[in-house]
Amino acid sequence: MPTRTARTAWNGGLQDGSGQVELSSSKVGTYDVSFPKRAADEAGGATSPEELVAAAHSACYAMQFSALIAEAGGTPQSLEVSADVSLGPDPAGGFRLTGIALTVRGEVEGLDEAGFKDAAQKAKETCPISKALTGVEITLDAALES
Repeated sequence: MPTRTARTAWNGGLQDGSGQVELSSSKVGTYDVSFPKRAADEAGGATSPEELVAAAHSACYAMQFSALIAEAGGTPQSLEVSADVSLGPDPAGGFRLTGIALTVRGEVEGLDEAGFKDAAQKAKETCPISKALTGVEITLDAALES
């Protein structure tokens, strides 16, 4: 399996500095980052480590879930997955991820609601990004749509 690479160039201190994160392997983009925008309610055109984790988690989860739906005898028609990653203070000092909320809505042939939810839970437990984030509480809201 391949290794993927991202790179960040940072200038200045935490509060007055800024940087750019580059998705080096895919070459699909370079994105601005700054701590004040990371800690603000409005991102102001900059991404953050939490948004990048959310993107990675939602994509990984969707792939794993589609595989598990097929293993359970279903055929995924469409899956809409979002991941909300929260940053907050760490009691030990600094900051930490305080939670990840996965939400999935899907149209699937050949599975009932119980089968869909079972595969959804298994995907949450087995996608590689979920496994990497075991120190963070991950919640799941899954619903089958017709």
